Amino acid sequence: MYENIKPGMTVRVHEKLREQTEKGEKERIQIFEGIVIARKGGNQPQATIMVRKIGADNVGVEKIYPLNAPTVANIEPVRQAKVRRAKLYFLRDYKKRLKETPIGSK
Repeated sequence: MYENIKPGMTVRVHEKLREQTEKGEKERIQIFEGIVIARKGGNQPQATIMVRKIGADNVGVEKIYPLNAPTVANIEPVRQAKVRRAKLYFLRDYKKRLKETPIGSK
């Protein structure tokens, strides 16, 4: 379903959350936007992506999303950065920005 999601890509992950309120249970969609720093599992059903964003107070937040989970409503690519590695764990310490290319070009 999401074969074209690659490391270096900035994505918006639409995640379904269930909340308990006084009136009962409520479901809403929350958007998490960040850069994909790793993809594991290839194109198998249990494949996952690790998404990292810089949150409040310059604190990095990383989340792991299974691609075929029912809690993931949609994964929307925003832009693609030029990268030469499959795992971008160095971005945890990297202060510079990556060069971006439009989605669809090499």
